[in-house]
Amino acid sequence: MHEMTKGSNVSLSALSENAGSVIVGLGWVSPSGEGDADVSVLLLNGDGKVRSDADFYFYNNPVAADGSVQLLGKTPTEDGNEDRIGFDLTAVPAEVGRIVVAASRYEGARFGELEDLRVTLADAAGERLLRFAIEDAGEVSAIIFGELYRRGEEWKFRAVGQGYESGLGGLATDFGVDVDDEPEAEAEGGGEQSETAAPVESLPQAALEAIPSPRTPEDGTGSGAGAEAAAKKPAARPRTAKKKVTLPKAARKSLAENESWRESRLFPVSVLKSDRDREMRATSVLLSVMAQVPEFGRRLTAAFGAPAGRMETFTEVSLPHGDTPRRPDGVVRVERAGKLWTALVETKTNGNALKPDQVQAYMDIAARRGYEAVITLSNDVALEGSPLVDVKIDGRRKHKVALRHLSWAEVAHQAQMLIRHEGVGNAAHAWLLQELLHYLQHENSGCHGFQNMGSAWVPVRNGIDDETLCQGDPRALEVVESWERLIRQVCLGLGGELGQKVLPVQRAKRGTDPGARRALLADQLCTDGRLRAELRVEGAPGLLGVTADLRTGKLRTSVEIPAPEQGYPLTWAKRLVRRLEDAPADLHIETLVEGEPGGPRGTLERLRPEPADMLPKNTATRITGFRLSLLKSMGSGRGNAESGFIRSVDDAVNRFYTTVVVQLDNATPQRVMTKERS
Repeated sequence: MHEMTKGSNVSLSALSENAGSVIVGLGWVSPSGEGDADVSVLLLNGDGKVRSDADFYFYNNPVAADGSVQLLGKTPTEDGNEDRIGFDLTAVPAEVGRIVVAASRYEGARFGELEDLRVTLADAAGERLLRFAIEDAGEVSAIIFGELYRRGEEWKFRAVGQGYESGLGGLATDFGVDVDDEPEAEAEGGGEQSETAAPVESLPQAALEAIPSPRTPEDGTGSGAGAEAAAKKPAARPRTAKKKVTLPKAARKSLAENESWRESRLFPVSVLKSDRDREMRATSVLLSVMAQVPEFGRRLTAAFGAPAGRMETFTEVSLPHGDTPRRPDGVVRVERAGKLWTALVETKTNGNALKPDQVQAYMDIAARRGYEAVITLSNDVALEGSPLVDVKIDGRRKHKVALRHLSWAEVAHQAQMLIRHEGVGNAAHAWLLQELLHYLQHENSGCHGFQNMGSAWVPVRNGIDDETLCQGDPRALEVVESWERLIRQVCLGLGGELGQKVLPVQRAKRGTDPGARRALLADQLCTDGRLRAELRVEGAPGLLGVTADLRTGKLRTSVEIPAPEQGYPLTWAKRLVRRLEDAPADLHIETLVEGEPGGPRGTLERLRPEPADMLPKNTATRITGFRLSLLKSMGSGRGNAESGFIRSVDDAVNRFYTTVVVQLDNATPQRVMTKERS
């Protein structure tokens, strides 16, 4: 990988032959575990200015209509977060000469508070080509990490590292964007719905009305009088202020005579009998919706290097391979400017594991036929540094094939984000996604995510219970890996419900090997019998902690909130109790005091009439914050049954967030806010 210094540049074609589509990743580490930033992109003409405000891509405008730019969101890494952006350089308009890649922070936060600021660039095959680290960012709230620019017919990358004290608004203004930062009232639960966020209960009828004149991904416009009116309407100025929208309203009352009546579904699941039936149906359903809903198909394939263009999908294709033809579960093809991008798809459902020999065969076929990727799809969640399938890559082959993995939980998450929070092109597409989501979440589909803690779960639990589990036992490492997969899936599920970023926090020294980090956690599990995790929920007052104590069989969910900077401790205590009016009576509240392991504690039920009991007897003791916790019994089974461990963790996190955390934020129960995206 090419290491760059500030001001240096390099030609992408000199680093890779697959640089027509690239993924740029911006990363950082927060020592506190809570710091974060947002990425943005500006397309500039020969004068160094945007052609129009539409050339400014950020959290309120994440995707270019021509597919040249797509903000892919955050991905947790071993030592922090990485925010990724997909670029189809073949689709960038000819008048665009430079592409600026930046990031910004908010509410007084500065980049000097973050560590290990870096930008990386990977080619279409997923191979990282370059890296640039920014040292001593200082007291700035926005930074240009780097820029892509043309020289003749080729693209080059320049390492910039320039800071801005005026934040995202100032940076955008410098490049000619007319920014609107006036405050905007938040939408209320009963307010009007966005055009792209139609209420779920109205989708089937609206879908039928929308079918005669759908928008197409190629032209991105409607037709007739509506399109003419839209053309005359002046474009709204970009707003760098983070705007909020509400979730769709609750479904209206059904017309069924009684609860035994079942609404007809586009994708029925009742007839699925065997694993093979589930795999074939799930593959066909998913690929069909990907082809019909451009926003969804692009969302799932852009991170794999696919260009924006006309997508077609196929199932049960026969491809020659030695004496016996191979039949991958599916094929995805995207056409743009006469060029084809192709990926083979191998699907597993119902917890079945991917078979290395099958995946290896598809990698070989793809390399011989010039295909770009092999996508595996299963209930399992991939971990960094721990591939689900080991395959051999023939270094002598000139053509590179990317091996990428999707979990069913990730597919459901992306569908939720589009239909419940971000919106799609028309109501017919929203209805299709709603039907897909119903299918994926049905227990008989076999697509409901990670569902088995593995064969080591019971022996490890028993070993901890009778104190016979020793450090270095490989079964403990297997349980730690399963726990990490479960937490990542919990993040996807909660994030899809909220429409907000939910990411696991991993506290490890910079550059720590993933295997070494998990081995250390496995030894800690053998010592104290606990599995621990922290979740960062955007907008929450603190990190959400999850601890599974295998000795006691208890799950603890918790959050620590800092004490206010002004006021009196008794006022803090009373205000906290009032804010938790609708929280469970068995909520534990512990006062955190400086220099001591713990302070006064009690249940909300006991503290409601006497908030002063939360205060330490020594009035000189400094209160630093409060820890709120809920305890519940954890499931014992390794599977995803009602009484299983996986279900109990998911239920505990959702209960804690919806009954406790939302009362500590500006959001209220049943009305959780999220960003509005164009």
